[in-house]
Amino acid sequence: MRNVRAAACLLALIAGFAVSRASAGEPEKEAPVDSQGDPLPRGAIARLGSTRWKHPGDVTKVAFSPDGKTLASGCGPRIYLREVPTGKPISRLEVEKGTVESLAFSPDGKTLASGCGDKKIRLFDLSSGKEVSRLEGHEWEVYSVAFSPDGKALASGSADKTVRLWDLSTGREVSKLSQESAVHSVAFAPDGKTLASGGSDKAIRLWDVPGGKLVSKLEGDETQVHAVAFSPDGKTLASGRALWDVSSGKEVTKLEGHERLVTSVAFSPDGKTLASGSRDRTIRLWEVSSGKQLSKLEGHEQEVSSVAFSPDGKTLASGSDDRTVRLWDPSSGKQVSKTEGHTELVTQVAFSPDGKTLASASIDGTVRLWELTTGKEVSKLEGHRGKVLSLAFSPDGKTLASGILGGTILLWDVASGKQAAKLAGRATSVGTSVAFSPDGKTLAAGSEDRLVSLWDVSSGKALPELRGQDYGVSVAFSPDGKTLASGGYDRTVRLWDVSSWKEVSKLEGHEGEILSVAFSPDGKTLASGSFDKTVRLWDVSSGKLVSKLEGQQDKVGSVAFSPDGKTIAAGSHDRTVHLWDVSTGKQVSKLEGNEAQVISVAFSPDGKSLASASVDDTTILLWALSP
Repeated sequence: MRNVRAAACLLALIAGFAVSRASAGEPEKEAPVDSQGDPLPRGAIARLGSTRWKHPGDVTKVAFSPDGKTLASGCGPRIYLREVPTGKPISRLEVEKGTVESLAFSPDGKTLASGCGDKKIRLFDLSSGKEVSRLEGHEWEVYSVAFSPDGKALASGSADKTVRLWDLSTGREVSKLSQESAVHSVAFAPDGKTLASGGSDKAIRLWDVPGGKLVSKLEGDETQVHAVAFSPDGKTLASGRALWDVSSGKEVTKLEGHERLVTSVAFSPDGKTLASGSRDRTIRLWEVSSGKQLSKLEGHEQEVSSVAFSPDGKTLASGSDDRTVRLWDPSSGKQVSKTEGHTELVTQVAFSPDGKTLASASIDGTVRLWELTTGKEVSKLEGHRGKVLSLAFSPDGKTLASGILGGTILLWDVASGKQAAKLAGRATSVGTSVAFSPDGKTLAAGSEDRLVSLWDVSSGKALPELRGQDYGVSVAFSPDGKTLASGGYDRTVRLWDVSSWKEVSKLEGHEGEILSVAFSPDGKTLASGSFDKTVRLWDVSSGKLVSKLEGQQDKVGSVAFSPDGKTIAAGSHDRTVHLWDVSTGKQVSKLEGNEAQVISVAFSPDGKSLASASVDDTTILLWALSP
């Protein structure tokens, strides 16, 4: 079944990548990079998909540097700095804890301020990437920060219902402006004398900065005000759904079009256009003079959290809960940035039997097929209405099965990329794991309904379920097709006789839930990975424990045997892949470089490479294995 040409495929993929394989006595080679020139972990030979403009979680804020060459984006406890327009990573700034809620560059571009969920404001020196100051005083999350035009002061708005002004030369709070609701947005007027704040009480307040007093209160917004911005000439103020005359405090124009809350607004540098981002997943561009909608930018798959114009006005950046930053041409309304591959975390990977293709499943609801000679995505399989958790190639490689939690199993024709069949069962949470029998005639699927679902592949007819296991999660057929193994949350592995579908053995010993099971190529040994941080090897004929592989520092999310049966790969929540010698039970290698918990591993058919997928990552790493 395993095509020897798989080796040539992977060797071709390695070409073009700078791979660091320094050995004793040899000089260190150039650090490895992927096809776009972005760094790879040591030992990795390729990355499928791109990390550019992608994030491991919701993007909360985007901001351009004053020279327009850098874009900052907030995601969780991190700030990402990337080159514009390429998206090439520059650096990553770490916040100790809490989510980065807001970002602002100083007018000279030397400092970046972040307001965080831990009530603190941090100032970073961008030349060194180090935190140089911390402003403390807010009692709740800091939702917004803004530098004064001269860069000498910083304003912050918080859930504690206050706006605070800080003297940056001393780091001291100089004013505390209280209001009746959480403050979601603050903005300085271009002359620095007035500060606007938007709050949960649907009102906008204008404050006199030198005196620290309320000047006026603008009311009329129908929703909470999460965004305010002054026009470049300071005469107009934009809120979520209206334009206001600053001198009179009167509403000039209503901005009608968004279907949900507006989260962010930004004026173009010439003041003629306003951009707004919304929870309705769209960005709207408005003509400021008339209040008319110019265009509607669509593409984000979740709420838009932030928008920002580049200093020259030629680019608009947007951040979203879909974990991406996108760049747009405001004149045409077209997206100019590229986000290759999955948009959310990859849940499982599988090599085709001939080794030419890798399939990946993701919670973005898609399955992607990658050509391993080029590392390019060749097919995007869409049809699931939920998070895809599992996939498996048929033995002949012509069919791919994929499953979602709480849904149906879809069968795909690999050559055409079209859906071939839909398999429905009686389980309400089928899809945690799928496996074809060696003859390709039967498909098994794990579920969280205390049963294993079975189908006849040719007819699509459901076969009797296997009951008895509490929350069966992972399934695997033995190479001879006579036995089916299932591992579950009840901490046991069950072995089922395929001819009768009766349970013939119950393997006990794990001290935590079992997430993955795999048979050795000769069918004599079964491996199981568990919450208890161990991999256990079982003798299939006797049901006895053969070996207990300890060394992982966290849960084992995935196990796989090498094609020759000599090595076990264990993907762990400790962010590494552990490689074990089956005969000795000793660890022979550890692959480090995944950004988060490793939840899926798979050997190539020739055993010369390994694919891994991890939580908080939208890409797949391919690793070169020592002979």
